[in-house]
Amino acid sequence: MTGTVPAIDPRRTALLVMDFQAGILGRLSGAEALLSRVADAIAVVRSHGGQIGYVRVAFEDADFDAIPAHSRMAPTVAAAGRALHSDSPATAVHDTVAPEPGDIVVRKTRVGAFSTTDLDQQLRGRGITTLILAGISTSGVVLSTVRDAADRDYQVLVLTDASADPEPGVHDFLTHKIFPRQAHVITTAELKDLLSTPDAVGS
Repeated sequence: MTGTVPAIDPRRTALLVMDFQAGILGRLSGAEALLSRVADAIAVVRSHGGQIGYVRVAFEDADFDAIPAHSRMAPTVAAAGRALHSDSPATAVHDTVAPEPGDIVVRKTRVGAFSTTDLDQQLRGRGITTLILAGISTSGVVLSTVRDAADRDYQVLVLTDASADPEPGVHDFLTHKIFPRQAHVITTAELKDLLSTPDAVGS
């Protein structure tokens, strides 16, 4: 755990499960163990009355056409083709961590969770002030969302063992050197302790 984490009120907290899609999970080793840890974190937050939010990357036909040729994202999307379409099984949230009624679900067309979605409005409408992040990849959606969420004045926690990157060294560098500047970096085991005994927090 990095630094002293203030007491977390589960009623004002959302766990964001980001890009846990078949097409992305397939690029990782140890995906099953990762999914198990994320499922555990979801269960813990649910049991304490917290909100669960899901972010997935997927494109409608008009979204493909709207990406300008000079965008660095354009060749990636073009190479993926229909695999990134919103109707493709590759863009569906994995069954192990699938949404339930009442969860927030947003579809994005860029890297971060906020820029092409109404996620911020949905969170604020529910009185959410603390975000717990789990995502693939650490250098993609997690990094972008940490930066943006901090700029929007959310309290941010990153679940280091419920996030992953195709390059483990990049994951370690970000979680140890970069994220602590704007977020608390914790494990799923520490999350249980923070939510179970919110007054017993600290480093």
